[in-house]
Amino acid sequence: MKDNLQDIIQYTHGLGVIDLIKVSGTKKATDILAIAEDRSVVVSATLKSPISDFEGVFGMPNLSKLKTILGFEDYDENAKISMTKVDRDGEKVPAAIHFETKSGDFINDYRLMSKNLIEDKVKNVTFKGANWDVEFEPTVVGIQRLKRQSQANSEELTFTTKTDHGDLKIYFGNASTHSGNFVFQPGVTGKLSKSWLWPVKVFISIMDLPGDKMVRISDQGATEITVDSGLANYRYLLPAQTK
Repeated sequence: MKDNLQDIIQYTHGLGVIDLIKVSGTKKATDILAIAEDRSVVVSATLKSPISDFEGVFGMPNLSKLKTILGFEDYDENAKISMTKVDRDGEKVPAAIHFETKSGDFINDYRLMSKNLIEDKVKNVTFKGANWDVEFEPTVVGIQRLKRQSQANSEELTFTTKTDHGDLKIYFGNASTHSGNFVFQPGVTGKLSKSWLWPVKVFISIMDLPGDKMVRISDQGATEITVDSGLANYRYLLPAQTK
């Protein structure tokens, strides 16, 4: 369970804009849903192997606290990490994650959020789909260039994307400000012509995650990035922003 919890923390809370997730589990699948506090990204994921203790619907709030607990050296491979369940309306439901050292001399209980409360706070998102005009696997070189341009234009919170003679270019700023642009991905198929805005920090945070990535951008105003962490398949949906 610890490996899965650390994976979930890294790929959600690690973006810097998420501190609450919704878990929906059955015998066949464990699904994750989270929405950034600033609505800049929606994260959904399916674990490759369902966690039997995660059956039901519950929330994981205050992810920074869970990250802290998971980071304690006391909870090594000999520690006991288990799900505490309670009876609600005749059904056993997850209530807390219990952490205990082998000797029982260091204990933490991380309280979960009830189904009714999490469903009110994190509502299911209906995405009707989009025509993905550009699709590619980002390169290390492209990501490094993006980071350098974001440093040079640190006052900019967003960037725009357009295609130019078959290359996907990223633009910071405009003619009335300091500005910069570069080729993020050469030799793409498809065209992007609309000047949608995308959040710099969130985009870079996703690019920094380990695992195979695929980026899809629609001229209709959406970007989808999928990341395979090894333990789960994560999907990041970024709605376009406007000034």
